[in-house]
Amino acid sequence: MKALLCTQFGLPDTLTVKEIPDPSPASNQILIAVEACGVNFPDVLIIQNKYQFKPELPFAPGGEVTGKIIGLGEQVQGFQIGQPVLALCGWGGFAEKVAVDTDRVFPLPPGLSAEVAATTLYTYGTSYYALKDRANLQSGETLLVLGAAGGVGLAAVELGKVMGAKVIAAASSEEKLALCKEKGADLTINYETEDLKTRIKELTTGKGVDVVYDPVGGKFTESALRGMAWKGRYLIVGFSNGEIPQIPMNLPLLKGCSIMGVFWGQFSKVEAKASFQNIRQLVAWIQEGKIKQHIGRTYSLEEAPEALQAILDRKMLGKGVVVI
Repeated sequence: MKALLCTQFGLPDTLTVKEIPDPSPASNQILIAVEACGVNFPDVLIIQNKYQFKPELPFAPGGEVTGKIIGLGEQVQGFQIGQPVLALCGWGGFAEKVAVDTDRVFPLPPGLSAEVAATTLYTYGTSYYALKDRANLQSGETLLVLGAAGGVGLAAVELGKVMGAKVIAAASSEEKLALCKEKGADLTINYETEDLKTRIKELTTGKGVDVVYDPVGGKFTESALRGMAWKGRYLIVGFSNGEIPQIPMNLPLLKGCSIMGVFWGQFSKVEAKASFQNIRQLVAWIQEGKIKQHIGRTYSLEEAPEALQAILDRKMLGKGVVVI
């Protein structure tokens, strides 16, 4: 089979498409013929050996796939050959076939295309977990989303609106902010041309925001934290800026606010039942038309390094998807 392999840790241009043997499913695994694989920020980290999970070389990146079952381990029950599924494989998805543990495989909900399903779990799963389970976002509260035109950011904008919040989208260009408005953002901040802290105060008449959703990090974190309302909740989602910020710890004290880590991958394993309930709710909202994934571009397997580079360069609008 063909696979996009990471044979040495580095940037996307070091990845190469090669023919490798088909994987064999272990007793508790399902073998999937991949149709589509979502492109996510962890893929960029994992090929640089900067992610929490560290597979042995060589490996294919890609952690979110859809496809059909073509093989079952001897202990697998409840699945059938030919069944359409979506799966969280962690890595291995940028390939024609991948073997995935049974507890990370889900029947493909009716009415969802392979491309949409393969770009939904990471972004919407992360954002819904952050807003619902970590921040306990309430209707009528104000939510600030940094990096709002990226995959998880755009999902947070949509979900914030569905959950009844007033959403302020912050991004680095007018093109990105226009997309955020299409997804329901009430107000916007261009943090490359406007002072983030000042604009937060202006847009909230001095009160500040109740929840900050931050997948960016870097220089924007402290400014956003200074714009928190009393008893606000600051969600640390990631560091797409490439810089892990150093936070002055007097700020949470003065604001009476909480700083919360968001690690959806671990949540989906440790609290699998709660995670599955979240997925069911997300699927229901998709089927009802309340949320809709914005796929910025589709890529072939050979073009997948371009997709990863677009994430690194912060040029990806919404989600990218690799179609096998």
